[in-house]
Amino acid sequence: MALDLDSLLSALPKTDLHVHLDGSLRLGTLIDLAQTRGVVLPSTTPEGLCETVFKEHYADLPEYLAGFAWTCAVMQDAEALERVAYEFALDNWSEGVRYVEVRFAPQLHQNDRLNTRAVLQAVNAGLARAQRELSAALRPEEPEFRYGIIVCALRMFTEHFSVYYRQLLRALPSAPRRKVAGLASLELAREAVWARDEAGIPVVGFDLAGQEDGYPALDHQEAYAFAHANFLHKTVHAGEAYGAESIFQAITALHADRIGHGYLLFSPERIQDARIPDPARYTQRLAEYIADRRVTVEVCITSNLQTNPSIGTVEAHAVRKMLDRRISVAICTDNRLVSHTTVSREVGLAVRHARLTTRELRDIVIHGFKRSFYPGSYAEKRRYVRKVINHCDAVLAAHGLYADRPDGARPLVELAG
Repeated sequence: MALDLDSLLSALPKTDLHVHLDGSLRLGTLIDLAQTRGVVLPSTTPEGLCETVFKEHYADLPEYLAGFAWTCAVMQDAEALERVAYEFALDNWSEGVRYVEVRFAPQLHQNDRLNTRAVLQAVNAGLARAQRELSAALRPEEPEFRYGIIVCALRMFTEHFSVYYRQLLRALPSAPRRKVAGLASLELAREAVWARDEAGIPVVGFDLAGQEDGYPALDHQEAYAFAHANFLHKTVHAGEAYGAESIFQAITALHADRIGHGYLLFSPERIQDARIPDPARYTQRLAEYIADRRVTVEVCITSNLQTNPSIGTVEAHAVRKMLDRRISVAICTDNRLVSHTTVSREVGLAVRHARLTTRELRDIVIHGFKRSFYPGSYAEKRRYVRKVINHCDAVLAAHGLYADRPDGARPLVELAG
């Protein structure tokens, strides 16, 4: 009997280590929140919004990011933030995601009624409620639903981004914009550590997102040094729209444990640093360094195709090269709404187009849990991962798959017929 790939991918326990809360609303919720909060959307129907804002294909990164103006506009009070977070957790659970690290920029939701701490508390309330409800329906052999929160600093912003950024820029009118961005990041890092240590909120990581070109990670070195000194895990959006030197800077200057996207790791032609005499050799050595140090790359296939249309096809995506170089990879969504995707769909793209074997699929699934910023002790994480491994192997076996047998080295698409 041929392998049913869709059934397999749905049943496997999964993670999402790179997913933005404000890019993952339900369309119905976005419409409802807009109507009750006086936000005028380009359309009041899901179909209309998919035609005008949240498309299947985008011309470039700016068009891809345009939808966040609408989602952030409706997420400006505690009730909305809690609802979005709660529904987000349920949506992940429904497709087999058992551990998720949701990221967002609290300063985008900060206003005269909400400070950063209140934003984090509201999002955590929604996620915690979902976790309690899901745990009640858990089968003994299943890994429980767990979550962590990653706070995002922004490489750049304008006064139109939020009330917080407008007030900050007006308070420092003569300061260079990049300097102000660094100050905002440092403030956010301090609030993240407070939330974890004083409020008991599972803030597990610190992230840097936004335009790479012209806004280097070094501007945020002080914030990352603070996070590092306080044992807060670190990830950085890098190599998404700038060359491999951006990835190197994230790892070395910001102590990044993981890299978000990293798509341009194998694109020496995109290197702009004139001090690198041999870009091809540089990218190869960087890939070896990442593989050896087990720096996990948070791969978001659909999102990369949408923001970099020149990639063309899934087959042309760098994920296959990463796997061939034995780089630790986690398959992620980036944005469930904006990219019209799920974790199961993203893993399916890798299985079908990067021709994953059973062994590779198993490794990717398990790497997601092992390389997570799990909100507990290392001993607790090991017990959780062991439960995941047992469940993963049971699911594979139920579909006639065994990583340690000869068929484990065959592409799954061949087994599917």
